[in-house]
Amino acid sequence: MSGDALTLTETILEVQNLKTYFSVGKAEGKPLFVKAVDGVSLKVKRGEIMGLVGESGSGKSTLAYTVMGMYPPTEGKIIFQGQDISMPSAKRSLSIKKDLQIVFQDPGSSLNSRQNVRQILELPLRVHKIASKNGLEEKIVQLLKMVELPPNYMHKSPASMGGGERQMISIARALATDPQFVILDEPTSALDVSIQAKIINMLLKLQEEKGLTYLFITHDLSLMRNIATRVAIMYLGKICETAPTEDFFQAPLHPYTRMLLSSIPVVSEEEEELKPKKVVSTGEIPSPVNVPPGCSFHLRCPEKREVCMEVDPEMVEAEPGHFVRCHLYG
Repeated sequence: MSGDALTLTETILEVQNLKTYFSVGKAEGKPLFVKAVDGVSLKVKRGEIMGLVGESGSGKSTLAYTVMGMYPPTEGKIIFQGQDISMPSAKRSLSIKKDLQIVFQDPGSSLNSRQNVRQILELPLRVHKIASKNGLEEKIVQLLKMVELPPNYMHKSPASMGGGERQMISIARALATDPQFVILDEPTSALDVSIQAKIINMLLKLQEEKGLTYLFITHDLSLMRNIATRVAIMYLGKICETAPTEDFFQAPLHPYTRMLLSSIPVVSEEEEELKPKKVVSTGEIPSPVNVPPGCSFHLRCPEKREVCMEVDPEMVEAEPGHFVRCHLYG
């Protein structure tokens, strides 16, 4: 199925008021928690590329790992293809695991250094009974060609390859099960620029050819502008704005979003004029152990009001398809 044939109306993944807290001890007799994901609700349409953007520590990867079942949710639901999959990965059915895959940021740590590429790619094929014993090698060759690597790479170890080649193997492993949905957790952030471009182009080609759905996690807004269907911005465990990509870049609403966009480096005066007016924030990101009352961004926000310091805003649809969690639009 090609991407052009998809209408982007069916929801393939929905998280409902998802919370993932980690206990970090006690203070004055009260338990303390890192609120890594704190009440996130998000829908991803089948066939789209949903960009999830935020600074380090915003909770992007924790959200991904919770969706994958690597972390148990503290509260809320994860609905995938109409099924509640809020349980840990070990309790999920093989069909769910087959259709839901992830590519990690660091292929050096996500690939088994004691195995060669053949063994790495063989495992998901065996577990999900995708190829017979006699057909394994042919299938592995197909996977390598899919990620633009020659067949003889099946005999190499991850340690003998460059970072870009290791990431291609990670992508091949994720796609070995012919999944419906792939989470890409900053898949190019540790790579050279030229290798980044090659992998991004390959991911876009595979997405179109196979009708894949991506949740693409990154801190790079410029990258999202070029590849994402919609963009969601995450700050301190919460989603603060979601919109179609064009609307998002032309008319950002949340002060935090405008701050991020205004800080994107440009190389010409014409590009500078397209950026939103500079938003100057003060202070540092608060600790997720001690989230301030009210809006979690109010300590840094130049447009805060009294209500922002007291009441946590709710997500509202400011314009069709454009949602924002901010009292300026409540």
